[in-house]
Amino acid sequence: MSRLLHVAAGPYAPPVPARELTVTAADGARIHVEVHGPEEAPAVVLAHGWCCSTAFWAAQIRELAADHRVIAYDQRGHGRSPADPACGTEALADDLEAVLAATLGPDERAVIAGHSMGGMTVMAAAARPRVRAHVAAVLLCSTGSSRLVASSTVLPLGEGRVRTWLTRRVLGSRAPLGPVTPLARRILKYGTMGPGSAPHMVEACARIVHACPRGVRHAWSQVLDLLDLDHGVRELRMPVEVVVGTADRLTPPVHARALAAALPHCVGLTELPGLGHMTPVEAPDLVSGKIRALAATYLTVISADRVEDAVHAEESA
Repeated sequence: MSRLLHVAAGPYAPPVPARELTVTAADGARIHVEVHGPEEAPAVVLAHGWCCSTAFWAAQIRELAADHRVIAYDQRGHGRSPADPACGTEALADDLEAVLAATLGPDERAVIAGHSMGGMTVMAAAARPRVRAHVAAVLLCSTGSSRLVASSTVLPLGEGRVRTWLTRRVLGSRAPLGPVTPLARRILKYGTMGPGSAPHMVEACARIVHACPRGVRHAWSQVLDLLDLDHGVRELRMPVEVVVGTADRLTPPVHARALAAALPHCVGLTELPGLGHMTPVEAPDLVSGKIRALAATYLTVISADRVEDAVHAEESA
């Protein structure tokens, strides 16, 4: 059981996709992609965070796929996407562009939800023409754009150089996580989830995180340590909503508030009392509802605009 890559039953067990494909990024990296739901339905793209996989979005996929085309992909080195020597924000942006190109029609737009490193992926790709052409709105969950290690409260110490030094070594450790044991669950819950998280939520997250290869975990920890995507936040010109848990130790609310203040078109900031870093798992209905509302608002508006443009074009012909 300790070797399971995700839970096999319950609300956090990943649904079977309608289809799967492998997308090749600009540098040759191979990205595993899953598509759920009706092919002609409004599109939603899900980008997971550090040490996670498409399984992290199981609750959102299960709820949204009834009437949306849900596209979820594994970041390079995570889940079923092979590890690649190229680690960095530009690589993340390349992968997102490749996924959009392979799964969306030439004139199609989607809502993107990014959690943690997935949100950073969207920031990194914000100025890319394909992203601007295909993304109608964004949900950023539990993420930040810079100073991640210095702001982390994983260690119960006052902010400063000592805490930053120690946090860097904890988050960047090469040590294997080992099997999912009661102690491992307690450690993961303390560092990444709110104190009130239910056992089945902790179990789901532990299975996913412990399945991440330690070499991948370490390599991407170095990227996150040096992260500076403040410029990318200012390039996110589409409507963006931000969600964070007040007990998030990895990306505390200070990051969400900074994002909301810097975004050109922030349409909401939600702080969830007592929740930790794993908001899509800890508050599945709320996060799914935010994605659904963004799709209903902005994909419908875009669709209506296209119909109107087509009518005008026909009248002018």
